[in-house]
Amino acid sequence: MSAADHALATELVMGVLRWRSLLDSQIAGVSSQPIAKLDQEIRIALQLAAYQLGWLDRVPGRAAIHESVELVKRARKRSAVPFANAVLRKLAAAIAPDSSADAHAKAIAATNSVKDLAAKSAHPGWIVERWMKQFGLAVSRSICAYNQKVPRTTIRLRDRNAAADLEKEGIELADGDFLASARRVLSGDVTSTQVFAANRIAIQDEASQLVAALVGKGKRILDGCAAPGGKTWSLADRNPEAAIVAVELHSHRAELLRKRIVAANVKVITGDLQEFAIGEPFDRVLLDVPCSGTGTLARNPEIKWKLSRQDLRDLAARQVALLRAAMKQVAVGGKLFYSTCSLEQEEDESIVEQALAENTGFHIVDCNSELERLRAAGEWIAPASVPFVRGAYLRTIPGVRDCDGFFAAIVGKDML
Repeated sequence: MSAADHALATELVMGVLRWRSLLDSQIAGVSSQPIAKLDQEIRIALQLAAYQLGWLDRVPGRAAIHESVELVKRARKRSAVPFANAVLRKLAAAIAPDSSADAHAKAIAATNSVKDLAAKSAHPGWIVERWMKQFGLAVSRSICAYNQKVPRTTIRLRDRNAAADLEKEGIELADGDFLASARRVLSGDVTSTQVFAANRIAIQDEASQLVAALVGKGKRILDGCAAPGGKTWSLADRNPEAAIVAVELHSHRAELLRKRIVAANVKVITGDLQEFAIGEPFDRVLLDVPCSGTGTLARNPEIKWKLSRQDLRDLAARQVALLRAAMKQVAVGGKLFYSTCSLEQEEDESIVEQALAENTGFHIVDCNSELERLRAAGEWIAPASVPFVRGAYLRTIPGVRDCDGFFAAIVGKDML
């Protein structure tokens, strides 16, 4: 594909995934057949056209209709061609001229109920209901609105001159919101630069960078669920003299991890943390557990259509088991850092509190203390008035912050 075609294909795929339920609602409003009974190929073709008609002003309506009808033909659904053509022409006539991303953002901002917010922001109602109970209406609106936008690319600088050299290559940057090592990419493709090819930067969301920064310094560090490796690499950069062990359950992900991490002091082990041999304990343990990913829906919109309540229960059981295993690896006086990219309490606070109730000899460390350490080192640049900690736990909320949603808790092992 050309760069332009690649960009359009990405826009179409991600746009349909972000707005799927609203697109289906629009299609259902002009369809003579129930949308649930349509063949998948026809439904996707209609969704693609509906997204272009309602969101992309650079694609002529007739072109969007023509291409989607051609997709129906290519799917060998010729008997459905007249139906698809009729639906799309009705849809084109029904969509208001201001049916743009800005108009949808305004509609989200005007919502006052779970049902209305879920419908206008294209989120499952059960997920929105949970956020409303936990965060309230205003924050839930912010989360949903953020999830419907293309998130900005953020990088971590691995050397002092990388930012200046990126700008020489035509990349426009802005400072990060809260970390001195972070830069937001305003324009340009960093992956096509010599700086990126030389591994002088890493593409990493700022909240993910923050979790790794919290871990701080150590002599022996364990990353218990390491892939894809962004935090492992950050730990290695911050601790070049430390012995770092990165454990990954899946062999193919472990192999990718080995290729990605450019650090001689990182040893990648393929295996289950719950079966990891207990040898010399670690003074720092990072456990970024597999989770629902509800803090990353802007980047991974397909999650919201696949996730179920049962998934949350299954994940929670796995998470608490991993945390129990990780606690066994912590040295006396050491610290364990539990994190997720989830907004759900049963994957976050509840897991930590359950594990602590089962294990004496551990205590919660207030995340504010670690943020102040980073501020003293010149790494934490957020205004002191901006809260990132609820109780003792760190939480970033998409839309409230320009980053993914992450949770982090610090558990210290008591001195004997």
